[in-house]
Amino acid sequence: MISLEFLLASAIGLLIATGIYLVLRARTFPVVLGLAMIGYAVNIFLFTMGRVQINSPAVLTNTTQATDPLPQALVLTAIVIGFATTAFIVQLALRSRFESGTDHVDSKEDLPAIDPREDEP
Repeated sequence: MISLEFLLASAIGLLIATGIYLVLRARTFPVVLGLAMIGYAVNIFLFTMGRVQINSPAVLTNTTQATDPLPQALVLTAIVIGFATTAFIVQLALRSRFESGTDHVDSKEDLPAIDPREDEP
């Protein structure tokens, strides 16, 4: 039977690999998705650092096995910060697309002969 630790480690590795692949793309939207996936992988990593235990009570009871609430609090904080950062990066990407007329990361793509922001050619 596959252990939970192996499943979580595989998920973290898959998310990191997918995120790196998307960050290396030439367009801005895949780069934003790649950064978000890397952030999700880091959140799962932080969550697994608190020792994944099934059916363990919180620290409030006197038991020998208790779940550590600190990694859970860190992950909740990281989710909020990651969402705000992703929203900011999306706004920067949209502004860059509007200003340069292309969504290429380095803006070295062949520009069209007309300005796409104009109504008439």
